[in-house]
Parts: sequence; structure tokens; C-alpha cells
Amino acid sequence: MRIVMVDDENSSIHTFIDKILDDSDIEPRFFKDNEKEILNYVAAKKINAAILDIKMPNIVGGGFALAKKLIEINPKIKIVFLTGLNIKKEDIPEDIANNVLGIMYKPINDDELRYFLKELSNQSSVLKAEMFGTFDCFINGSVVRFSSKKSKELFALLLTLNGKSLTMEHAITCLWPDKNTEQSKVLYRDAVWRLRQTLSSIKFECVEFQRGLLILDKSNIESDYYDYLDGKIEKNTLDDFLVEYDWSIDIISTIL
Repeated sequence: MRIVMVDDENSSIHTFIDKILDDSDIEPRFFKDNEKEILNYVAAKKINAAILDIKMPNIVGGGFALAKKLIEINPKIKIVFLTGLNIKKEDIPEDIANNVLGIMYKPINDDELRYFLKELSNQSSVLKAEMFGTFDCFINGSVVRFSSKKSKELFALLLTLNGKSLTMEHAITCLWPDKNTEQSKVLYRDAVWRLRQTLSSIKFECVEFQRGLLILDKSNIESDYYDYLDGKIEKNTLDDFLVEYDWSIDIISTIL
């Protein structure tokens, strides 16, 4: 989980560092009150969450105003406010409230910090998809157990579209080319239902399920395939791309 903490008091930052130093699942970045630097960093990185002091004289509007700007950059970012003031959750502006998990009070309490870090982790999960070689997905370091091979294959196909929608017709052509129309529709609906159940079980809602259409939200998904498309990794051949799926050959032809 990538998290930023913004506080103009060094003591709070030092306390936070001491308490999360051994947590290998957290990738933190600390800022004082340089708003431009904070916004540029969040825009450049996939930040999952932010812990923000509410009162910061050098940031106009303080933590509430900064939170609004962070949400504009990343609508899915989760926010926890940090304050020594007598502020309640109902005091949080409505336009940022949906992203706010709660308020931590200074001095930072161990149990309270652990609670919010767990909540942030649960709601800021990143799914990692390995698409070169055998296809597998991981959430918070654990492999995702799909309830059927076809629901897993359906998700793999959806990932290859890189955010574009997947129609039922396209899915059927790839996954059930030898079945008649009625059979393939039944199999498609079963795979969709099973995929929906799997994503719900891991609390990672990344697919919008419409009638005959699947739309992927890839904002919290990382993949070696996406890294390849972005030029972050180089490969001399794509022969190992989704090797267990015959339709992957057609995908390769579109990206070479």
C-alpha cells in the first residue's frame, strides 16, 4: 500500500515512522506543507491513501482543501485526517466525505493507528496480474482463487483490453468458439456470475457488470503486461504471453 502522510509537525511524522517502520506492506512518503510537491508526487504515483493533518497554516484551507485536490487527482484515494482539534467526522465537508475513513487524534495512539492502517489496507488493495507465462492474480500478496477456469480466463481476456469494454459477443468468440449460440450464452453468464463472486470475496470491485458488457476499472491493478505496454519492461518475444489461452495469439498480433 502506497501512503502519503502530510503534517507540519515533525513529532507526528517521527512517531508515525517509528510505528510503521517494520510493516513491509506499507510504502510511505512523508511531507510537511509543500502543497505543490505533494500534488506532483500523488499525480505521478499510484497512491492508495493519505493521512493528512487538518490544520496546516502554509496550505490554504488546510487538510480539507488538500484532500479535495488529492481526490481530484485520484478519485479512489482513501483519507484519514490527523488532528489535535475537537473535530468530528460530521464536520468533514460533504464533497470529500465519501473518501474519508475517519479521524485520528494527536498524540497518535497505537491501537487507533493500527485500526486505521488495517482499514486503509482493506480498502486500498492493489491487484497484481502476472500475464507472461502462467496467468495468475494476487491481492495483498495472496493468490486469487477463481471458482472456475472459465471465470479466470474471462478476467484475463478483460485485462488484455487495457480498460476498454468487453462485449458478450467478443468473450464468446474467444472462450467458447465451438459452442452454439444458446450454449455459449449460458456458459458466459455462469462465468460472469462466478467472476463477480470471486471479486466480491476478495473485496476488490474492479469490474462494472452491465447487460452483455464488462467494463474494467484498472486504476488499482498492476500487471507485467501493462508495464510492457508502457515501455517499463522489454521483451524480445511475446511467446510466453498468456500461454494457456489460444486467443492470446490474436492479442499479440495487435500489440506487436
